[in-house]
Amino acid sequence: MSETSFQPRVFSGIQPSGDLHLGNYLGALKRFSGMQDDGMETIYCMVDMHAITVWQNPEDLRRSTRELCAGFIASGIDPEKSILINQSQVPEHAQLAWVFNCVARIGWMNRMTQFKDKAGKNAEKASLGLYAYPSLMAADILVYHATHVPVGEDQKQHLELTRDIAAKFNHDYGVDFFPITEPVIEGTATRVMSLRDGTKKMSKSDPSDMSRITLTDDADAIAKKFRKAKTDPEPLPDTVEGLADRPEARNLVNIYAALADMTAEQVIAEYAGQQFGRFKPALAELAVDRMAPISTEMARLMADPAEIDRILTRGAARAREITASILRKTYDIIGMVGPAV
Repeated sequence: MSETSFQPRVFSGIQPSGDLHLGNYLGALKRFSGMQDDGMETIYCMVDMHAITVWQNPEDLRRSTRELCAGFIASGIDPEKSILINQSQVPEHAQLAWVFNCVARIGWMNRMTQFKDKAGKNAEKASLGLYAYPSLMAADILVYHATHVPVGEDQKQHLELTRDIAAKFNHDYGVDFFPITEPVIEGTATRVMSLRDGTKKMSKSDPSDMSRITLTDDADAIAKKFRKAKTDPEPLPDTVEGLADRPEARNLVNIYAALADMTAEQVIAEYAGQQFGRFKPALAELAVDRMAPISTEMARLMADPAEIDRILTRGAARAREITASILRKTYDIIGMVGPAV
């Protein structure tokens, strides 16, 4: 099999950890929606198996998974155009992950900085799942032979591991079976920062609700949070370079640009010299226009969880039309009898 024979296919996933926010939307969901019409098959996943690498309250996990599905759809992901799935409903993810556990090297895993960050000083008490998380992520991607993965900067290392696993598998068995997946890192505001501290990433774990715009915020809450967002006393500069040492100002300009489908340079050209007393109301109005319909649609979808479950069940069936064949061929390559699928 030559590399050119791989069907162009996009895969990406988000953990159902609750409280989707503006960073999730601009860094992922908005981009996912835009890729549906780029000529590649798109598969988007709620990675609940990754979520349980740390303990989850079962009811919260169920609710968060459905809420994430609602967030995908409300943000423009069409379950007819894209395959929308819940990871645990497609068993081939876990089955291929075990194969990749046997391909990946301990030295590779030890270099994964996210495990060190998340486990901290209590690494000995962390779950084996948290340690092996990148191997499962590789399986998530390669069980679809995905050729492109939109990722944030914090996931680049895991995608590099995915490429290493694919290359080693192909080399060890003398095949060109798994694609060497390409990262897709683009967009003005792929890293959205806190509205209270422009040096910190927007996060649901921040104790201040004013630090983030959640996808369930209504129009009034969205407008209020942007009007009260932290800024500095200087007017907006004449060039983007003038934002270099102004993290809060840079963050708001980037958010405006991403919401308006503009570049930061275009925003600066329009608002250069203006005070935040004028810029923040304009940003609030833009954000309400873009985000309020999402929160309204999410509320509508969450009112009918059975419909969300039907969408995910159908997505899993569509996904397995791809994954069952790829897993069966993987087992055949390595000499395992494999599943009766």
